[in-house]
Amino acid sequence: MAANTAAGKVQAVSVHIGLNAVDSKHYGGWSGDLVACESDAQDMAAIARAAGMNPTLLLTKQASRANVLEAVRAASKALRSGDLLFVSYSGHGGQIPDVTGEEEDKLDETWCLYDGELIDDEVFLELSRFSPNVRILVLSDSCHSGTVVRARVPEGVPVGRSKMMPPTIAMRTYREHQAFYDKLQLDAAKAAGKASVPTPDSALARVAVSKRLTAIANECKACVILISGCQDNQTSMDGDHNGAFTEQLLQVWNQGAFKGNYAQFHAAIKARMPRTQVPNLFTLGPVGKFLTESPFSL
Repeated sequence: MAANTAAGKVQAVSVHIGLNAVDSKHYGGWSGDLVACESDAQDMAAIARAAGMNPTLLLTKQASRANVLEAVRAASKALRSGDLLFVSYSGHGGQIPDVTGEEEDKLDETWCLYDGELIDDEVFLELSRFSPNVRILVLSDSCHSGTVVRARVPEGVPVGRSKMMPPTIAMRTYREHQAFYDKLQLDAAKAAGKASVPTPDSALARVAVSKRLTAIANECKACVILISGCQDNQTSMDGDHNGAFTEQLLQVWNQGAFKGNYAQFHAAIKARMPRTQVPNLFTLGPVGKFLTESPFSL
C-alpha cells in the first residue's frame, strides 16, 4: 500500500473501494446492483499509481468492513506528519437510525460495504486517530456524501441508477441487525467522549450539530479533505463506465494535465455537474496548506 521511500521522504498509502453489488444475505435480500463502481475504483487506483503510489484495490466481495477498516488502521499506524492517505469510495450510500439521539435528522449516514454498513461515526473516529499533519484525501462517489454525516431523502431524484440505498431496504437491514449497528454507534460515542469548545481548525464543528462529532473533530490532528459526489440532500448517479461524479473528475484531471490546487479542482468538477448533483468540498483539521497543493501530489 505504501510508496516506500528513503528515510525522511513522504510515504503515501492508497486504498480504493468499489462495489457493484453487496451481499444480499446481510441486506434483507437486496443486492444493490450497480455497473460502474469497480471501474471508478480502478480509475482512482490508476491516478494513485501514476502519482507514485502502490494502490490497494477492494472490489465488491473484497470490500468488506474488516478489510476496509484494516487498510485504514494500517495506514494510521504507518503514516506520520506530511505523509498522505488517499481513499476513494464508489458504491451505495445508506442510512440507519441514530440511537444516541445526537443527529438532527435522527439518521446516521453509511457506506454500504459488501457484508455490512460502515457508519459515518466510525469513519470520523478512524480519521481522528491519525498522527498530526498527516494529509488525508477522501473521494466519495455515493449518495448523501456531502459530509458523510447527515442527509434527508431528496425530492425530485433524477431518472437513472441512483447510488441511494432504498429507504425500505435500509430499515429492513437495520431491523435484522439492530444490535450490531446500535453497538457500533454506542462504541463510537464512548470513544469520542464529551464535546468541548470547538477549536478554530475543527471545520467539522462548524457544520455538525452532533456533540459526538464535535468531540471527534476536536481530536482530529490530521488534515482531511473530502470531495464528494453530491450534497447531503442529493443522490449520486451511476453510469455505464463511471459514476457521474467520477466521470467528470477524470475529465477535469485529464491524465494529470490539470493545473491547480484542491479547491480549484473541486470548483472545476462542480462547474461540470448538474444542479441535481452538486459535488461538495468538506474539510477537517488544519487544512490550509493542504488545500493549496496540487491534487494527488506526494
